[in-house]
Amino acid sequence: MRRRIPSITALLCFEAAARTENFAQAAKDLNMTQSALSRQIQTFEAFIKQQLFTRVKQRVKLTSAGKRLISELTPQLEQIEASLLKICSHGDLEGAVNIGTYPTFGSRWLMPKLMEISQKLPGFTLNTITYLANRDIDPSLVDIAIVQGDPPWKGFRSDYFFSETLVVIANPEFKMVSGGDPLSLLKQRILQHTTRLDSWKIWLNSQNLNLQKPIIGPMFSQFEMLIDAVKGGHGIAVIPKLLVDKELVDGQLVLAHSHEYTSESAYYLLTPCVKVGTPKIERIRKWLLHRVGAQISPYN
Repeated sequence: MRRRIPSITALLCFEAAARTENFAQAAKDLNMTQSALSRQIQTFEAFIKQQLFTRVKQRVKLTSAGKRLISELTPQLEQIEASLLKICSHGDLEGAVNIGTYPTFGSRWLMPKLMEISQKLPGFTLNTITYLANRDIDPSLVDIAIVQGDPPWKGFRSDYFFSETLVVIANPEFKMVSGGDPLSLLKQRILQHTTRLDSWKIWLNSQNLNLQKPIIGPMFSQFEMLIDAVKGGHGIAVIPKLLVDKELVDGQLVLAHSHEYTSESAYYLLTPCVKVGTPKIERIRKWLLHRVGAQISPYN
């Protein structure tokens, strides 16, 4: 079916004239004659059956219809331009790659890896895009996304990245239960992450214990805030150990219980299916997989 849209030349002529409100300047910007530009706009106005400009001496002014059209058309032309630029660089082995990540994971685990990539592969520009939940991942924005959870991931190719170990952390002044009754921890003030409300249940189930009633306590949308709250002595929390390795080593945090559980849910690298095979994306993907020990060639 033929689309009911005018020629791209007519659209560009209208955009240039609307931006400058001067046909002579618009024609100069587009490297065409003023009469040719005027004909394109007349054809465009006939096509949409609306007057887009009023002529006042040497200048033109947008009509209300013209103002509405340019407000909607400009971002769409910018999106087309961006899409074409992406395609032009589709076969490049270097360039910009957008990596999606959770905020705390990005700052604590991923950022050092990106610095390493910048040193090893200096031809790349690595941008980070953050999201708080997996449902927020936009495949049009990210080239590679790092997520925690369980496959399948609709619309994405997934690569197993690494496992996750859960621990219970506390302020150093907390009296460690060690190998004692894990359920006794629930007498403490419990802090939780809004998208990981099953963490305590998972940690207890790994010891053949059941959570008798829902946990009630403060919730945080980011692990960074949750970790800071525990540091401040506001309660205890189940946390992925990789996010607090540094604090556990330097004593800013302690384990509230000695039990550690490596869950079945893991971290995965996701590539939007429409971007699979893009050379520069594949190169970064393979580097990341190699960096965490996957048996895959890092730079091919």
